[in-house]
Amino acid sequence: MLAFAIGTVCRELGTGVYVAEISKAWLSPNFVPVIIFLVACFIAFSTGTSWGTFAIMIPIAVPTALYASSPLALSIAAVLSGSVFGDHCSPISDTTIVSSMASACDHIDHVRTQLPYAISMAILSAALFWILGLI
Repeated sequence: MLAFAIGTVCRELGTGVYVAEISKAWLSPNFVPVIIFLVACFIAFSTGTSWGTFAIMIPIAVPTALYASSPLALSIAAVLSGSVFGDHCSPISDTTIVSSMASACDHIDHVRTQLPYAISMAILSAALFWILGLI
């Protein structure tokens, strides 16, 4: 609930437009999707929620992509995939905790076994977001 409240506050304050205006001077539109992806990864990993990251990042990513003339669909995909990655790997995520409990394994061991696969796919995804941003 708090994440959706933060998302609403970001939208009401015009955070997305503000970020877009500040970053427009120095940020190339080619790098917007990969940067959005990395920020979404960080927020979701830190908070342990993909849906909360959606609520926070979409109001920021959409205006940033529009103002920077970056592909909107690619920027939204970056938010969604970065959020799911961060939630999947976060040791404080409810789905990660439930997965380790359901498989009857140590929680940190479960997180450690997921990281190599998820990080390798995140690196591949970041590279693809960067390449697709260049097109």
